[in-house]
Amino acid sequence: MAEIDRQDKSLIEEKIDSTDIFDGHLLHVKSDRVRLPNGHEAVREWIKHPGAAAVVPYFDNGDVLLVKQYRYPVGQITLEIPAGKLDAPGEDPKDCALRELSEETGYSAATIEKLGMIATTVGFSDEYIHLYAAKNLQRGEQHPDDDEFINALRMPFAEALTMIKDGRIIDAKSIIALLMLKDNLLGDTHV
Repeated sequence: MAEIDRQDKSLIEEKIDSTDIFDGHLLHVKSDRVRLPNGHEAVREWIKHPGAAAVVPYFDNGDVLLVKQYRYPVGQITLEIPAGKLDAPGEDPKDCALRELSEETGYSAATIEKLGMIATTVGFSDEYIHLYAAKNLQRGEQHPDDDEFINALRMPFAEALTMIKDGRIIDAKSIIALLMLKDNLLGDTHV
């Protein structure tokens, strides 16, 4: 297996200074001047993000629960796993995943397992999303945020995987989490 030397001096850029371009509710846009490995300077515009957690609700019979919502930046209704940003520095991503599960679907989980973590867009953001699978689900009352309009949709896991292949599920975190669940928790023989 190939190792990645994350301290390889021939690749590392050093920050010279940083300017805040925009400071919003969720996103903070920065413009940093950096020194390249060859000694030249360049500008790196990037988005500072608090991080997030996402969860695949998985039922004993093999169904999953996804959420439908309109996503303004892409101008369409998407099918996704429940997810949300970390609300405070140092918040446990597992707590965030359980909160989002409850808010967006009304379900709670007796078991939650970490699937992994992804860096969503390494070219312009420092966002990491922690991915989980929730099992032993108990139904409750959905209570989304005031500005969220969400419909939950339960379906067989195999159907969700087909929707990835045919392009009906386009959300990257959802695709990755569903495939990680398939490979890491279930194996190919259970789908």
